[in-house]
Amino acid sequence: MAEPTAPQISVVVPVFDEEGAAPDLAREIATAFAGRAVEIIFVDDASRDGTRAALQAVKADIPTLRVLSHAANAGQSRAVRTGVLAARGAIIVTLDGDGQNDPADGPGLVDALLNGPADLALVGGERVKRQDSAAKKWASRLGNGVRRRMLRDTARDTGCGLKAFRREAFLRLPYFDHIHRYLPALMLREGYQTAFQPVNHRHRMSGRSKYTNLGRLWASVSDLAGVMWLQGRLRQPGKVEES
Repeated sequence: MAEPTAPQISVVVPVFDEEGAAPDLAREIATAFAGRAVEIIFVDDASRDGTRAALQAVKADIPTLRVLSHAANAGQSRAVRTGVLAARGAIIVTLDGDGQNDPADGPGLVDALLNGPADLALVGGERVKRQDSAAKKWASRLGNGVRRRMLRDTARDTGCGLKAFRREAFLRLPYFDHIHRYLPALMLREGYQTAFQPVNHRHRMSGRSKYTNLGRLWASVSDLAGVMWLQGRLRQPGKVEES
């Protein structure tokens, strides 16, 4: 029997306590990427509700769906990395598991990545008409402004979970918790190019946010200092030739 064709695209979705949102999101992703060589990987980060069972229940309807599970809660960045390591596609698309990212925008990010120059490694979404509280939007603008000025990564919205990037490029980056917010800066550090385009943003239909403004601020201070240290310790070899 012939081996199944490997997917070109792997959609990776980290989820934690998203029993209400995850199954419908999986169906939306399957619809958005219909006709493409794709696999859909949900990574359950040790949810305390029925997220894992709810996803397993829809696998019969979505043959491309894979469900991975952490034994212990390890955070969004680790869940993304788990999915990327397990992925078979050369192109990775990530979405937040709460359903606020619109899967219909995913193929456009993939096309922009594939049609760009060879050194383009990431196309990130920038949320328009954000469906968040005023306090959350204010904190996001402040954090993005400080980060962009300090890291010069040109990204206006690194908090957007909807991104398309090359798997090989991602695996070249140094891993740390919360890395998902610093992918543009780290891609640039590694010598790749990045691009951004507007994407839709939706109301959360179920569950609750796993982040607070204070919690994000506390983590961002040390993370920002760490990424600045990585940038300062960079030494590039220039063109590499074999003789």
